[in-house]
Order: sequence, then structure tokens, then C-alpha cells
Amino acid sequence: MSYHPQPVDTSLIELDPEIMELTEVLARNTHDVWARQRMAEGWRHGRARDDAKKHHPSLVPYADLPESEKEYDRQTALQTLKVIVAMGYRISKA
Repeated sequence: MSYHPQPVDTSLIELDPEIMELTEVLARNTHDVWARQRMAEGWRHGRARDDAKKHHPSLVPYADLPESEKEYDRQTALQTLKVIVAMGYRISKA
């Protein structure tokens, strides 16, 4: 099997500054949703990832994550916002 990812092209999408502020909120929420799911599955914090023991070093509050992990969540959030706009939806604060 040969897999060729084809995400929605968001290269021309520019988000308003107000919408860009959502990126950090969504990144934090993405991490919290992931962490809650892992914990519900019996995972807990550990210095190194160990699938057999269900230990993961990223099971910490978002603020305590390394910058590289935060950036991964930010990019996920940013691309999600851009795809929403690319698909023709509008995002506005009520």
C-alpha cells in the first residue's frame, strides 16, 4: 500500500488576528482532550514513554509541555482553523 497524504491546501488562507488568538486556546484544549482520553485508558505520567506500562511524558499540563510539543498542538489548531475557512465557513465571535 502506498499512502500519499493530501491535506486541504491552506497556503493562501490568512486568518484575522482575532481568529488567530483562538489558536492557543484550541491547542491547549487539544492537549487536554488527548490527555483526558489517555488517562481514561489508564495512562499516567512517566519520564519516558512506555506503552506496556502506559506511561507518557506528555501527561502534564499544557503549560509544562516542551515548546516543541506545544508547537505541534498549535499547528494542529491553526490548520484546523484554516481548513474551516478554506471550506467556505466563517468564524466570528458572537
